[in-house]
Amino acid sequence: MSLAALLAGVATLALAGGQAAAIDAKQQARLKLLFPSASAFSPKEGNPPHFTAYAASAQGAKGTLGYAYWTTDLVPLERGYGGPIAMLVGIDLQGRLTGVVMGEHHEPYGNFSIDPPSFAAQFKGKDVRDPFRLGGDVDAVSRATITMSSAVRAVRNASRTVARALLTPPGANP
Repeated sequence: MSLAALLAGVATLALAGGQAAAIDAKQQARLKLLFPSASAFSPKEGNPPHFTAYAASAQGAKGTLGYAYWTTDLVPLERGYGGPIAMLVGIDLQGRLTGVVMGEHHEPYGNFSIDPPSFAAQFKGKDVRDPFRLGGDVDAVSRATITMSSAVRAVRNASRTVARALLTPPGANP
Protein backbone atom coordinates (compact mmCIF):
# COMPACT_ATOMS: atom_id res chain seq x y z
CA MET A 1 0.00 0.00 0.00
CA SER A 2 1.38 3.38 -0.94
CA LEU A 3 1.72 6.28 1.47
CA ALA A 4 -0.71 8.33 -0.65
CA ALA A 5 -3.38 5.61 -0.41
CA LEU A 6 -2.87 5.33 3.35
CA LEU A 7 -3.19 9.12 3.81
CA ALA A 8 -6.32 9.19 1.61
CA GLY A 9 -7.85 6.46 3.80
CA VAL A 10 -7.06 8.39 6.99
CA ALA A 11 -8.56 11.58 5.50
CA THR A 12 -11.71 9.67 4.55
CA LEU A 13 -12.03 8.25 8.05
CA ALA A 14 -11.50 11.67 9.59
CA LEU A 15 -14.20 13.17 7.34
CA ALA A 16 -16.61 10.34 8.14
CA GLY A 17 -15.88 10.77 11.84
CA GLY A 18 -16.69 14.47 11.61
CA GLN A 19 -19.98 13.72 9.86
CA ALA A 20 -20.85 11.08 12.46
CA ALA A 21 -20.21 13.61 15.24
CA ALA A 22 -22.59 16.09 13.57
CA ILE A 23 -25.28 13.42 13.30
CA ASP A 24 -24.69 12.46 16.92
CA ALA A 25 -25.04 16.09 18.00
CA LYS A 26 -28.38 16.37 16.18
CA GLN A 27 -29.60 13.14 17.74
CA GLN A 28 -28.38 14.30 21.16
CA ALA A 29 -30.37 17.53 20.76
CA ARG A 30 -33.52 15.61 19.84
CA LEU A 31 -33.09 13.27 22.83
CA LYS A 32 -32.55 16.27 25.11
CA LEU A 33 -35.94 17.64 24.01
CA LEU A 34 -37.53 14.44 25.32
CA PHE A 35 -35.44 14.21 28.51
CA PRO A 36 -34.17 17.71 29.41
CA SER A 37 -32.78 16.58 32.78
CA ALA A 38 -30.79 13.68 31.32
CA SER A 39 -27.03 13.80 31.79
CA ALA A 40 -26.29 11.08 29.21
CA PHE A 41 -27.86 8.86 26.57
CA SER A 42 -26.89 5.38 25.43
CA PRO A 43 -26.35 4.64 21.76
CA LYS A 44 -29.31 2.96 20.07
CA GLU A 45 -29.36 -0.60 21.34
CA GLY A 46 -31.47 -3.60 22.24
CA ASN A 47 -34.65 -5.19 21.09
CA PRO A 48 -36.74 -3.18 20.52
CA PRO A 49 -34.16 -0.63 19.35
CA HIS A 50 -34.04 2.27 21.81
CA PHE A 51 -31.91 4.93 23.48
CA THR A 52 -31.71 4.98 27.27
CA ALA A 53 -31.81 8.36 29.05
CA TYR A 54 -29.71 8.58 32.22
CA ALA A 55 -29.58 11.02 35.11
CA ALA A 56 -26.45 11.29 37.23
CA SER A 57 -26.96 10.79 40.95
CA ALA A 58 -25.09 12.64 43.71
CA GLN A 59 -22.82 9.58 44.07
CA GLY A 60 -22.03 9.65 40.33
CA ALA A 61 -24.06 6.53 39.49
CA LYS A 62 -26.36 6.64 36.49
CA GLY A 63 -30.08 6.21 37.06
CA THR A 64 -32.43 5.45 34.18
CA LEU A 65 -34.97 8.17 33.40
CA GLY A 66 -36.64 6.45 30.46
CA TYR A 67 -36.31 5.39 26.86
CA ALA A 68 -36.53 7.01 23.44
CA TYR A 69 -37.26 5.23 20.17
CA TRP A 70 -37.99 5.91 16.54
CA THR A 71 -41.48 4.84 15.48
CA THR A 72 -40.10 3.68 12.12
CA ASP A 73 -37.78 1.21 13.90
CA LEU A 74 -40.66 -0.40 15.79
CA VAL A 75 -43.59 -0.19 13.37
CA PRO A 76 -41.89 0.07 9.95
CA LEU A 77 -45.01 -0.90 7.99
CA GLU A 78 -47.12 1.95 9.40
CA ARG A 79 -47.47 4.41 6.55
CA GLY A 80 -49.08 7.80 6.14
CA TYR A 81 -50.40 9.17 2.86
CA GLY A 82 -46.84 9.92 1.67
CA GLY A 83 -44.98 7.00 3.28
CA PRO A 84 -43.47 6.37 6.72
CA ILE A 85 -43.61 9.09 9.36
CA ALA A 86 -40.47 9.01 11.52
CA MET A 87 -41.08 10.29 15.05
CA LEU A 88 -38.76 10.08 18.04
CA VAL A 89 -40.82 9.28 21.14
CA GLY A 90 -39.80 9.34 24.80
CA ILE A 91 -41.35 7.29 27.58
CA ASP A 92 -40.58 7.44 31.31
CA LEU A 93 -40.41 4.47 33.66
CA GLN A 94 -44.08 4.90 34.66
CA GLY A 95 -45.28 4.53 31.07
CA ARG A 96 -45.97 8.22 30.43
CA LEU A 97 -44.80 9.77 27.19
CA THR A 98 -42.25 12.54 27.71
CA GLY A 99 -42.79 13.92 24.24
CA VAL A 100 -42.67 13.39 20.49
CA VAL A 101 -40.13 14.93 18.12
CA MET A 102 -41.10 14.93 14.47
CA GLY A 103 -38.47 13.43 12.19
CA GLU A 104 -38.61 12.85 8.47
CA HIS A 105 -41.83 12.43 6.50
CA HIS A 106 -43.20 13.17 3.04
CA GLU A 107 -46.79 13.98 3.94
CA PRO A 108 -48.45 16.44 1.57
CA TYR A 109 -50.65 17.79 4.40
CA GLY A 110 -48.00 17.59 7.13
CA ASN A 111 -47.59 21.35 7.33
CA PHE A 112 -51.01 21.75 8.97
CA SER A 113 -51.53 18.32 10.54
CA ILE A 114 -48.43 16.69 12.09
CA ASP A 115 -45.76 19.42 11.74
CA PRO A 116 -47.30 22.05 14.06
CA PRO A 117 -45.90 21.79 17.61
CA SER A 118 -49.46 21.35 18.91
CA PHE A 119 -49.64 17.87 17.36
CA ALA A 120 -46.60 16.56 19.22
CA ALA A 121 -47.45 18.49 22.40
CA GLN A 122 -50.71 16.60 22.91
CA PHE A 123 -48.78 13.35 23.52
CA LYS A 124 -46.67 14.71 26.38
CA GLY A 125 -47.83 13.14 29.65
CA LYS A 126 -50.07 10.63 27.88
CA ASP A 127 -50.15 7.20 29.51
CA VAL A 128 -49.22 4.27 27.28
CA ARG A 129 -52.52 2.63 28.33
CA ASP A 130 -54.61 5.56 27.02
CA PRO A 131 -56.71 4.79 23.92
CA PHE A 132 -54.82 7.12 21.50
CA ARG A 133 -58.03 7.58 19.51
CA LEU A 134 -58.00 10.21 16.77
CA GLY A 135 -60.90 12.58 17.39
CA GLY A 136 -61.18 11.22 20.94
CA ASP A 137 -58.17 11.75 23.19
CA VAL A 138 -56.04 12.97 20.25
CA ASP A 139 -57.13 16.06 18.30
CA ALA A 140 -57.94 15.53 14.63
CA VAL A 141 -57.48 17.82 11.62
CA SER A 142 -59.85 17.46 8.70
CA ARG A 143 -58.37 16.76 5.24
CA ALA A 144 -55.40 14.90 6.78
CA THR A 145 -57.09 11.79 8.14
CA ILE A 146 -54.67 9.24 6.64
CA THR A 147 -51.61 11.18 7.83
CA MET A 148 -52.92 11.78 11.33
CA SER A 149 -54.33 8.27 11.80
CA SER A 150 -51.01 6.75 10.78
CA ALA A 151 -48.99 9.04 13.05
CA VAL A 152 -51.20 8.32 16.06
CA ARG A 153 -51.11 4.54 15.44
CA ALA A 154 -47.31 4.68 15.07
CA VAL A 155 -46.88 6.50 18.41
CA ARG A 156 -49.37 4.20 20.18
CA ASN A 157 -48.05 0.90 18.80
CA ALA A 158 -44.36 1.76 19.16
CA SER A 159 -44.93 3.01 22.73
CA ARG A 160 -46.82 -0.11 23.74
CA THR A 161 -44.09 -2.31 22.23
CA VAL A 162 -41.42 -0.51 24.27
CA ALA A 163 -43.54 -0.58 27.43
CA ARG A 164 -44.13 -4.34 27.17
CA ALA A 165 -40.45 -5.02 26.57
CA LEU A 166 -38.69 -2.57 28.88
CA LEU A 167 -41.02 -1.33 31.63
CA THR A 168 -42.09 -3.06 34.83
CA PRO A 169 -45.90 -3.32 34.99
CA PRO A 170 -47.55 -1.33 37.81
CA GLY A 171 -47.76 -3.35 41.01
CA ALA A 172 -45.09 -5.84 39.90
CA ASN A 173 -41.90 -6.31 41.91
CA PRO A 174 -38.88 -5.33 39.79
